[in-house]
Amino acid sequence: MWFKNLTLFRLSEPFSLSPDDLHQRLEEGRFRPCGSMELASYGWVAPLGRDHDALVYSAGNCFMVCFRKEEKLLPASVVNDVVAQRAEEAEERQGVPLGRRERAQLRDDVVTELMPKAFTQSRKTYAYIDAKSGWIVVDSAGVKKAEDLVSHLRRCLGSLPALPPATRERPSAVMTQWLASASVAADFALEDECELRSTDAEGSSVRCKRQDLTAPEVQNHLQAGKVVVRMALNWSDRIGFLLGDDLSVKRLKFLDVVQERAAEVDAADEAQRFDVDFSILSLELSAFIPRLMALFGGEIESQKSGGSVVGLQ
Repeated sequence: MWFKNLTLFRLSEPFSLSPDDLHQRLEEGRFRPCGSMELASYGWVAPLGRDHDALVYSAGNCFMVCFRKEEKLLPASVVNDVVAQRAEEAEERQGVPLGRRERAQLRDDVVTELMPKAFTQSRKTYAYIDAKSGWIVVDSAGVKKAEDLVSHLRRCLGSLPALPPATRERPSAVMTQWLASASVAADFALEDECELRSTDAEGSSVRCKRQDLTAPEVQNHLQAGKVVVRMALNWSDRIGFLLGDDLSVKRLKFLDVVQERAAEVDAADEAQRFDVDFSILSLELSAFIPRLMALFGGEIESQKSGGSVVGLQ
């Protein structure tokens, strides 16, 4: 259940729903499998798995949800092959080429015939709402998947003012300075990977992996005008991650000190193991996320909402 990626959304209003209230709101968006003629279906499933009914799992002020999307796999190449074969047979029978309208109708007929036989692909995306700190934290490496989850959540709740965070300083500029000076804040450490990109129209890029980032060959790219768009970091020997210039976090790893803490707690069953892991994960991230924002000057003051919640307009 440990998250492997982080895509963050800042709530601009306090989140006041209880876990039970949130469950009731999500019920109308509960997942159902694709129908025989549907290309895709999506909705909420129980975070604890198919043997459980609750659509929300809470640990303190953090509420875990799970978004499932199912899609039919009907490759265009397969459809095209069948359409071409059927068109050839029809033209031989009729003795004349098929017109554009007839080919379009033939394609529709083939898709209708093949759709019930298509394989399905299913994926789950986990996220949790930190009601106290005002964050939605999505375990997704892709922005599109994270936005799909938040959009469906917004539809179920009627309103959900949430947008990606914005910081006072540009992450790319700050990370470039870290690389140039070979130093970062005391509780962070540079690892051995980064990606640099040119700021000109061509946008050429170079990726450095398993390499000393202070080496002259890396520094030469900075002198040529490239800026850092991704960088591998370590926070307090607790979390390792690859940070993007959009504040996305990929290849998230909870390191030994965190994993050992979780392993020290005996769990009687899978549900209790889930509870322990989620509690530790959300506690670690409740400290890590504000620290991450602080590296870039903190969140923009003009975007703060009332109370202790920081948000975007």
